[in-house]
Amino acid sequence: MGYPQSMPRLPQVDRQGLRARRRAMGDRLRQRTVGPVSVVPTMLTLANLVCGFAAIHYATRPLAETAVFGWTTITVGGTLVFLGMFFDAIDGSVARLTRSTSDLGAQLDSIADIVTFGVAPAFLMLGLVDHYYRASGGAPAFIGPGVDSVYGKAVWAIAALYVCGAGLRLARFNAETDSPDEDSHQFFRGLPTPGAAGAVASLIVLQQHLLHTSDGAADSSTFAKVAALFIPLIALLCAIGMVSNLRYAHVVNRYLRRGRDFGSLVRIALPVMAAIWFLQETLAAACTLYAISGPLGLLHPRDRQPDTATETGDSHEQD
Repeated sequence: MGYPQSMPRLPQVDRQGLRARRRAMGDRLRQRTVGPVSVVPTMLTLANLVCGFAAIHYATRPLAETAVFGWTTITVGGTLVFLGMFFDAIDGSVARLTRSTSDLGAQLDSIADIVTFGVAPAFLMLGLVDHYYRASGGAPAFIGPGVDSVYGKAVWAIAALYVCGAGLRLARFNAETDSPDEDSHQFFRGLPTPGAAGAVASLIVLQQHLLHTSDGAADSSTFAKVAALFIPLIALLCAIGMVSNLRYAHVVNRYLRRGRDFGSLVRIALPVMAAIWFLQETLAAACTLYAISGPLGLLHPRDRQPDTATETGDSHEQD
């Protein structure tokens, strides 16, 4: 008695399906393979990430003087945010000079930015407010989602909103930007994450600087508390600015990478000279002015019609 004619065909059909599945799996694996990675730009981006991690470490420590120039933990954390900003500003230039821009670098840069310019400033703000708020009430914890204080819950919520704003800002940039060319990054749509982090960190560093250098401020606990409680409002405004459609200039691409006239050179040199004698005050003023430059730009008719070719961008367009 012979087998049915359809029986021998079943193994052949299964083998064909298995080969098809193997080919599809191989194609997916080949698509996911990462090509050669440029060392220098990647190390600069990782340095930015480490700065953010270190800033969070100092932000979560009790507010006290450290071995780093006698600065407080909050001051060291804020300074690390600016150091991360420096690495974030040069890694793109290095990647373009070495012709090593890649999708891997862009994704890594966004991850580093969310830590250094999103999570770290939020922790710095929480650490600063919690120190003075706790000192005023004497309880072990006043900031958090489960505390009894309404203000403590609000401050924690503002920090969470700031982190969410930074994440949305970076995700929108990755979705909207399709070219690493400098000409496509003359303006930002929404406050860039380094600008928001600079506004929050610079004011925190300035508050600590005034407390330790100004006799009147050091003797006044009211100044310390009021200045610390003012920071969450700044963080909330920056969170709104990051998800807004306000237009911000790319400072590096627009003002530093091209030849400028004498008047522009003077406007750039004056803040640099002022920072030599008044570093903390100049940083706070410059970062605050940049943060409000978006809303102020609405007052100029020429800025009401955004240039769609150069509207999106961020300081992490690099590799």
